[in-house]
Amino acid sequence: MRNNIRFILFLMFGMSLSFQGNAQSIKLIPKEQYVYGALDTENYFRLLTDQNVGVVANQTSIVGDTHLVDTLLAVGINVKRIFTPEHGFRGAADAGAKVIGGKDEKTGIEIASLYGKTKKPTPEMLKDIDVMLFDLQDVGVRYYTYISTLTYVMEACAEQDIPVIVLDRPNPNGFYIDGPVLKAENKSFVGLHPVPVAYGMTIGEYAKMVNCEGWMKDGAHCELTVVSIAGYDRNAIYELPVKPSPNLPNWESVYLYPSLCFFEGTIVSVGRGTDKPFQIFGHPDLRGDYSFTPESKSGASKPMFEGQRCRGLDLTDYAHDYTINPAQLQLEWLISAYHQLKDKSFFTNYFRLLSGDNQLQRDIENGKSEEEIRASWQDDIEAFKEIRTKYLIY
Repeated sequence: MRNNIRFILFLMFGMSLSFQGNAQSIKLIPKEQYVYGALDTENYFRLLTDQNVGVVANQTSIVGDTHLVDTLLAVGINVKRIFTPEHGFRGAADAGAKVIGGKDEKTGIEIASLYGKTKKPTPEMLKDIDVMLFDLQDVGVRYYTYISTLTYVMEACAEQDIPVIVLDRPNPNGFYIDGPVLKAENKSFVGLHPVPVAYGMTIGEYAKMVNCEGWMKDGAHCELTVVSIAGYDRNAIYELPVKPSPNLPNWESVYLYPSLCFFEGTIVSVGRGTDKPFQIFGHPDLRGDYSFTPESKSGASKPMFEGQRCRGLDLTDYAHDYTINPAQLQLEWLISAYHQLKDKSFFTNYFRLLSGDNQLQRDIENGKSEEEIRASWQDDIEAFKEIRTKYLIY
C-alpha cells in the first residue's frame, strides 16, 4: 500500500516523495482497551457530593456505556447545569455552527452553550454552581477547539472561585510534537496559546499548563484537580469509542487530522460531505486517481464543492501504515496541492489562524522544502518542550 501511495503522489504531483522511518514504536489501542479518568469514580464522586455541579460535556463524555451526566444522576449527584462546546451536547452540529442552549430532552437539565453568543461561561451561568466537572475527548491538536473551551471555563471559574475537576482522557495524537508554535498576533479560538500544532499532552496535562503558565486573563489561576488515566501509553494511537466530532468518525480521520486540517485554510476540500472526512482531500482542478463528490450530510450541511466532482487522494491506507510513517505532520500533501493550484488564490485568511505563524504560508509560496520549513520550527518547539515537561503526568 505504501508503494501505491508513493506512485499515486508521483502521478498527481510529478515529484518523488521521501518517507522517513518512524523512530518510535507506535501501537494502536483498540477501543475495547480504552481507559480514561471518568472511570475512576472513587476519586471524583466524593468531590461532588452535596454540591451543585456544572458539567462541561458532549457525546464523548461517557463512563463505560453510560453518559457521564446519567451516571452522576444515578448516584444522586446534583447536576445543576450542562455546558456544551462546539458541535453541541449530542455532537451533531456542523463545525463552526452556532450551538443553541436549552434543555436536555432526556434529563430536563438546562444546557448552556459555550459556542453561541459566548464562548466563556458568564457569571449568570455560574451563579449557582459550586464545582465544575470537565470531560471532553480532545484530539491533541491546537486548532481543535475543546482546549479553548477548557481555557475559558477555567478562566471563568477562577473569577468566581469555583473549583474545576478535569477528567483526563488519552490524546490519540500524543506520540509526537510538531508544527509551528502560535504567535500572539494569530491568537483566536482555534489557537489561544503558544504551543505547536501537535503538542503531545493529554487535556489534563494541558489544563495544568494553562493554569500555571499565566495564560488566562490577568494571569488567573483556578483550583484545579485532574483525575488521571490508569496505564496511559503516550506512544500509542487510541481508537476512540465515540467520535469526538461529526467529521472525525474513526481513528484514521483523527490520525490524519493534524496534517489535513491545514487544508481548511485553503481552497481544497478535506472530504466534508462524504463518508471519509479528513481521510481524503481534493479539488475539481487537482489531478489524482481518487475522486469524490461532496453532498449535504449531518454535520456537514453545506460542504465545500457540494455536488461537484473533486479529484485528489485517499489517505486511508497511509493511516494504516502508522507503524512505519514518520511521527510528524505531513506537509508534502499541502505543498504539492499548492503547486497545482497556486494560480487560484490557494490560501484563505483562515490559514494564518490555523498555522499560527504567518511564515508557513510565505515559505510554501517561496518554494521552500518540507525539510527547510520543519527546521524553522525547531527552536520554538524545543522551548515549548521545556515548558511542557513541567506539567506531564504520565
